[in-house]
Amino acid sequence: MSTLTDANTTTASTAEPVHTQNGQVTATKPILTAEEIHKLLPHRYPFALVDRIVEYVPGERAVGIKNVTFNEPHFQGHFPGRPIMPGVLIVEAMAQVGGVVLSQLPDVEQGLFMFAGIDKVRFRRPVVPGDRLVMTVQLLCVKRRRFGKVQARAEVDGQRVCEGELMFSIVD
Repeated sequence: MSTLTDANTTTASTAEPVHTQNGQVTATKPILTAEEIHKLLPHRYPFALVDRIVEYVPGERAVGIKNVTFNEPHFQGHFPGRPIMPGVLIVEAMAQVGGVVLSQLPDVEQGLFMFAGIDKVRFRRPVVPGDRLVMTVQLLCVKRRRFGKVQARAEVDGQRVCEGELMFSIVD
């Protein structure tokens, strides 16, 4: 498996920082591109929900971006005439950023991370086509090298969209 260091030798301390302007994330050099994320996570279209990682602190946190576009398949039925990104996909996108953090921990077993629990999730506003979803995931703990827990938060234009605690377990 590729590591974050293998995928891109830029570290969080030397990477171009996430720039905000009026609470909105502007263009920034990615730490990981979509292709590099695919080396770390098994998700593929239409379920690959992270376009880039723009900030990464090993063993602590990552910030990922999802550019929400009208041509995504779920918008055909959710909802006709008023496209809204399903909440479960927002949570899944946050989890994928968490997967990048967990898959890079040196003392954690290799394998497929799956949800073990979702707690305290709250949705604050809808996500619609044209939005740029910025997801920040903070590692809370790792137990027995097989279980992980993260605090996740998603924002659009500096406004909180969703937040919660996500638990993962490695399956063999």
